Amino acid sequence: MRKLAALLVVIAAIGVAVWWYMRPEAVLVGLVTVDRGTVVASVANTRAGTVDACRRAGLSPAMGGQIANLPVVDGARVEAGDLLLELWNEDLKAQLATAEREAVAAEARAREACITADVALREAERVSAVFRDGLVSEDDAERAEGRAASTAAACSAMRTGSEVSLAQIAVIEAQIERTQLFAPFAGVIAEINGEVGEFVTPSPVGVPTPPTVDLVDSSCLYISAPIDEIDAPLIRPGMSTRIHLDAFGDRSFPGHVRRVAPYVLDVEKQARTVEIEAEFDDPEDGLLPGYSADVEVILESRDNVVRVPTTVLRDGNRVFVFDAATGAISEREIVTGVSNWEFTEVLSGLSAGDTVVSTVDREGVEDGAVVEPE
Repeated sequence: MRKLAALLVVIAAIGVAVWWYMRPEAVLVGLVTVDRGTVVASVANTRAGTVDACRRAGLSPAMGGQIANLPVVDGARVEAGDLLLELWNEDLKAQLATAEREAVAAEARAREACITADVALREAERVSAVFRDGLVSEDDAERAEGRAASTAAACSAMRTGSEVSLAQIAVIEAQIERTQLFAPFAGVIAEINGEVGEFVTPSPVGVPTPPTVDLVDSSCLYISAPIDEIDAPLIRPGMSTRIHLDAFGDRSFPGHVRRVAPYVLDVEKQARTVEIEAEFDDPEDGLLPGYSADVEVILESRDNVVRVPTTVLRDGNRVFVFDAATGAISEREIVTGVSNWEFTEVLSGLSAGDTVVSTVDREGVEDGAVVEPE
């Protein structure tokens, strides 16, 4: 009997050893716990969007010439009406000085002529009164009236000449303004293409050239981003958004849709898009035009619902559920609700606290597989 018992023990040990060496090797997997939280249904841009300024102007002088004065530098803040650039215009300023002196002289001549006209008019009135009393001849009265009319006409001509002189000043001032560049609005100088002493020329028709001064109003910024034409009908102005900027890492900024373009862009024939504009609800310092950005438009939000990371879902809304007692996983179909790239709402098939496999694409992850948590 003892020999039989010993033999059975040996056989059992051999069986355990065979099972141990023949058992399936556990697959190393990542696991996540199903929880409750907020799930937001949203759509996002198909390509990177751009931070744009509400007002941005590429400015150049209205005429060509040599830069004589450049009182601003890249990055400088300017107010509306500030001088940004001035071309050489000493000849025009000399003409302006001459015209101003000529206007003064013309005004003096006009005053002289009009004083003479007033004297002649009073003299004609006195002669007419004396003529009615019969003390002077009719010829004397007519000559006095003629001198009054003549000097009155000279006064009018001189006044008109004075006005012409003032108009000539306005013409020269307008020519000088064409040599100057003023800020049309307050903003920041983004770029200056030119230096003092260099010549600038207007762009030929149909041949665009870089602006001499690039002015940006950074006090008002928005995001311009393309949305797939399939998602565009779901979006309306006023919808909430989450704005993500590469320059700010994982941070997001609240915003809202301010405009949906009424046309489709066919830049890519197989991926047509609709341009939307999103505005920051509370912009902060450090935001710069030109940053790349992504816009997530919030279509619907559900709070305190059972949810799983969207990445754990397989085709057909299936997940691998982990059983801690057996160490195995089983495939299960679930019913989902609203979803985004981060989380998906679970309507049925899972409960908060269940554990599911997150590394669903790993080799060996299949229904019934024995797994080991990472």
